[in-house]
Amino acid sequence: MQGVLYVSHGSRIPEATADAIAFINQVKKQIGIPLQETCFLEISEPDVGQGINKLLKKGATKIAIVPVLLLRAGHYYQDIPEEVERIKVEFPSIQFTYGEPLGVQTRLTNVLAERVGETNIKVHKGSKILLVGRGSRSPQTKKDIEQIASNLQMKMNVHVDVCYLAACSPSFEQGLRSSLEEEGYSRVFVLPYLWFTGVLFQSMESEINNMEKKEKDFILCRQLSDHPIMVEALKERVLEAIHSNTNL
Repeated sequence: MQGVLYVSHGSRIPEATADAIAFINQVKKQIGIPLQETCFLEISEPDVGQGINKLLKKGATKIAIVPVLLLRAGHYYQDIPEEVERIKVEFPSIQFTYGEPLGVQTRLTNVLAERVGETNIKVHKGSKILLVGRGSRSPQTKKDIEQIASNLQMKMNVHVDVCYLAACSPSFEQGLRSSLEEEGYSRVFVLPYLWFTGVLFQSMESEINNMEKKEKDFILCRQLSDHPIMVEALKERVLEAIHSNTNL
C-alpha cells in the first residue's frame, strides 16, 4: 500500500510549525491516498523515523518521501537520505522513493512579485528589491537564488540584489548595509525566499526595525506561505514522488 511522508524543516516557533502542518494538510486533501503523514527534520515532532513508523503501522509497503523544501541543499542531499537510510535497514522489504524540492519555477517568481504587490506600496524608479535566501553550503543554492533574482528582475523591471541568512555571502546584514549606503534607491523591498514564518523571518524583521534607515524606506514582504500556487507546486511534487523511479 502506498504511503506519503512530507518532510518539513521544523521550527522553534509553534506558529511556524502550525503553518507548515496547515499547508501540508491542504495538499493532502488533493492527493487521493489514505496513508499520508507529516514529519520534521529538526526541533519539531514527529521526526522522520517516527513519521515512517506511523505509515508502516498503518500498512504502508511503499513510501514516497516528499521534501517540503524550496531548493536543493544540505537537507535534501544529506539530512533526509541519512534519516531514511537509518530506518531502511530495519525494513528491507519497504520501497522508498524520493521526491524533488520545488526548485526554480516561473510560477514561484510570480508569487514573489505578488508578495511585493501586496504591500500596496508603489514600486517606483527609486525602488529596488533585496531578495533574501536561506543560504546553504551547496553551490547550487546560490546559483538558484541568483537565477530567481534574474527572473524577478526581468518580470518586474526593477533592480534585484541578493543576500543570504546563512552559509553564503553577502549576508543579510551586508545586504541591508549595502542597500542603505547605495545611492539611487530610496525604497527597498526586502523579499524573503522562505516558505513559512519562523526564527529567520523574525530575525529579519528585528534587524530592519532596529537599523538606522537614513530616510530610506525598507519594506519587509511576506514569505511565500500558503499561496495557492505553492499548494499546486507541492501537489505536483507528491505525485511525481509516488511514481518516481528514484529509490532511497
